[in-house]
Amino acid sequence: FFFLMIRRPPRSTQGVSSAASDVYKRQGINAEYMGFNNQKGMGMQKKKSRIESRKKKFALWVKLWDAADKYKKILLVSCHNIGASIFHNIRQALRPYGAIMVMGKNTLIKAGLQRHITPPKPEDEDYATRKDTFKPMPQIEKLIPLCEGYLGLIFCNDHLSEIKSLLKGFKCNKGAKIGAVSPIEVNIEPGPTGLDPKQTAFFQALNIQTKIVKTQIEIMTKTRILSKGQRIGASECALLDKLGIRPFMFEVEPKNVYDNGVVYSPNVLDIKKEEIIEKLRKGAMYLTSASLAAGYPTALSARQSVMSGFKNLIACTMGINYEFPEAKAIKAAASKAPEEKPKEKKGDTKKKEAEKAPEVETKKEEKKEEEIAGFGDIFGGDQTND
Repeated sequence: FFFLMIRRPPRSTQGVSSAASDVYKRQGINAEYMGFNNQKGMGMQKKKSRIESRKKKFALWVKLWDAADKYKKILLVSCHNIGASIFHNIRQALRPYGAIMVMGKNTLIKAGLQRHITPPKPEDEDYATRKDTFKPMPQIEKLIPLCEGYLGLIFCNDHLSEIKSLLKGFKCNKGAKIGAVSPIEVNIEPGPTGLDPKQTAFFQALNIQTKIVKTQIEIMTKTRILSKGQRIGASECALLDKLGIRPFMFEVEPKNVYDNGVVYSPNVLDIKKEEIIEKLRKGAMYLTSASLAAGYPTALSARQSVMSGFKNLIACTMGINYEFPEAKAIKAAASKAPEEKPKEKKGDTKKKEAEKAPEVETKKEEKKEEEIAGFGDIFGGDQTND
């Protein structure tokens, strides 16, 4: 009875012991207090989550600002469908190059960069800290429109081509997801699937020819499941999951390169130094030949112009008695050189070959006669008597 009175008290406390009424009152007060505490606790949790998110946001901004001040080159990479473990391995691989990787939402990165290049105002919360450390960096404004999608920023001062080749080694194998776009064409090869015959209706709905071999479904012909650019449906995703096929391979893909205010394509990083030097040599050669042909002196053609003028001076000293030290040395070297034999004309060589031809034929005939004569007495007879 006492238990029922506590759990379900009467409407009036008249005729009830003071102990029961005190318990009831205390229970109501505690309930009100606990309800107030629950509401207050939920509000405090929301406030804490907001404070924590602001702290994380500001920490990312500080990291971004420090990297933008310290490094001059940035490699913007797309990080769609890449796991956290891959990012961890990439950060470890970038340490020997003195590079760092900053990840975050594109809107958050844009806001951080915009805040970094905006001069501080007195009404800002961090005006006291930023007014002494602010540096105008208008070149970073070119970087803001490039921050799109799930993006990563790799900050460095050198070794951009090595870092790009390094990123190719980090790949992630993923399965199909409903609603995603297939980046490649996916085909299923013929062969056993390992599925029981009860699931033949599933293959028939997708128009896949199958047969039952040794109590399992076997695909008869090669079938295309997804084409490039096709949106993945529920049936294709379920089929690939059942067959255990993870057809898509994703990697960190470089999108743009920022180099101290200049933005260019990452394909430029594939050009080697040797190729650049060879192209510069060819261009210098073409400019030199063009300036010599036009008679317009340039810095590239100065060497050839001086050499041709010196040759003309040497030729003049050969015809007159005037000499200078450089010409004497060249004349002395020319006098010691061996004399060249006169070159024969083409007509003379043909005549000599025609004269030698009958002599060679006669010699060949004489050799044949000698060979025949050597076999004359092979049967014991005398060739002269015959």
